[in-house]
Amino acid sequence: MAKFVFDPTQLPVASLAGEAPIASARLTPAALRARFAQTLAWVPETSDEGRGMLPGQLRRAAVLVPLVERPGGVTVLLTRRTDHLSSHAGQISFPGGGAEERDSSPIETALRETEEEIGLARRHIEIIGVLPDYTTISSYRVTPVVALVQPPFVLQPDPGEVAEAFEVPLAFLMDGLNHQRRVIDLPQGAGSRAFYTMPYEQYFIWGATAAMLRNLFHFLRA
Repeated sequence: MAKFVFDPTQLPVASLAGEAPIASARLTPAALRARFAQTLAWVPETSDEGRGMLPGQLRRAAVLVPLVERPGGVTVLLTRRTDHLSSHAGQISFPGGGAEERDSSPIETALRETEEEIGLARRHIEIIGVLPDYTTISSYRVTPVVALVQPPFVLQPDPGEVAEAFEVPLAFLMDGLNHQRRVIDLPQGAGSRAFYTMPYEQYFIWGATAAMLRNLFHFLRA
């Protein structure tokens, strides 16, 4: 399964999630801070990616979910990976990566990796919370660390890892009508796998990144 390669953009849309968009008043920096300060019951979506994996088989990782405070509304800062990478080449992702022994926490991993990948200095970053861990098909247990990012800042993407960094309006991503569900039939009778995609302009957001955005969506609408 890990070596099975396919083009998700060529798969038809099976359905739309279809939930109503989150109200703009709940997507302001102040409202986002307040929501993460609350303890409310909500149910994360599970994924087929980590099916059959044992906890001891998983490597720890963390990503930063950077919510940029723009005058026209909060945006999400994402990266497009370079095409020559051995895994996830060309895919849209959050800045982040595998934990190192020197990291004191998933938050430290996310901050360190973000600075290394795109040059975003920590002084611009305000951590407001974390989302549930997400298990990927590549055997990583990923902690999404959510943060508000205060401009102005200058990015310096690592050309060995990041082809470009770009922003997508949070309001677009927090609308269930923009959450497409697609299904791939797996080889050798291994069944099928469903996953979410969130195409935006020329960017095709899918896989683990889309799944973590879905959980942010569920968290904010609780």
